[in-house]
Amino acid sequence: MARPADPHARAALIAAARAEFVKKGLRGARIEDITAACGLSKGAFYLHAASKEALFGEVVAEFTSAMNLLIERRINDMERFHAEHGPLEARDVAERSERYELLVEMSTEGDLGTLELMWAYRDVVHVLMRGSQGTEFESLMWGMVDLEVSRVSQEFQRLQKDCVSRADVPPTVIGSLIVGTYVLLAQQMSQMEQKPDLAAWARSIHRLIREGSLPPKAATAPRRPSEPKKTAPKKTSSRGPQARAVSRPRSTSRS
Repeated sequence: MARPADPHARAALIAAARAEFVKKGLRGARIEDITAACGLSKGAFYLHAASKEALFGEVVAEFTSAMNLLIERRINDMERFHAEHGPLEARDVAERSERYELLVEMSTEGDLGTLELMWAYRDVVHVLMRGSQGTEFESLMWGMVDLEVSRVSQEFQRLQKDCVSRADVPPTVIGSLIVGTYVLLAQQMSQMEQKPDLAAWARSIHRLIREGSLPPKAATAPRRPSEPKKTAPKKTSSRGPQARAVSRPRSTSRS
């Protein structure tokens, strides 16, 4: 009868494997180094996974499933927003209306959720980008990137159609710019030991995205009603006729 796998040992094994994959890449990592790092035998490894690739595949599946769930949720949230509040108009952006602020808040929360997920799986993202060459996983990350670029591009295409986003930039360029920013941030996270203020990151990213993609007219905050121009009182010259007469030099007669 096969011995049941210890769930605590499995968690320790996965943590050790993730650390080893980051250091040496998927192909360079060795099962004996993984098991030595968590105090297990090589035989114990095979109680939990058929191979190191299979173990990494399980972790990747968790990450991709969570990311796909986030993307699906954001799409549904956007559809629900438009169904409940209607499409944005140019004046919403110019006046920073309540409807506009609701959209910004919803989008910022979605951005924060993406950053939190990338932080939790920052080592996996690092391996997918830099340590999976020559394996079945080498193109997986970029496939996810393409899907997210498509989602963001469609969102901005809708905003352009409603005239609340600048129309002189192709949606795919905006989508690539935004998603590329997240990829670079994920790479930075993989080098960090202390968790950054992800909420501040999300606010900053979203501010740059929204303000930078606004139509030229909407990008300028509405001006306050101008006050009536005050006219300064006319200055009267202190050198009137009498003053000029006084200052005129007197003629002197010579004897």
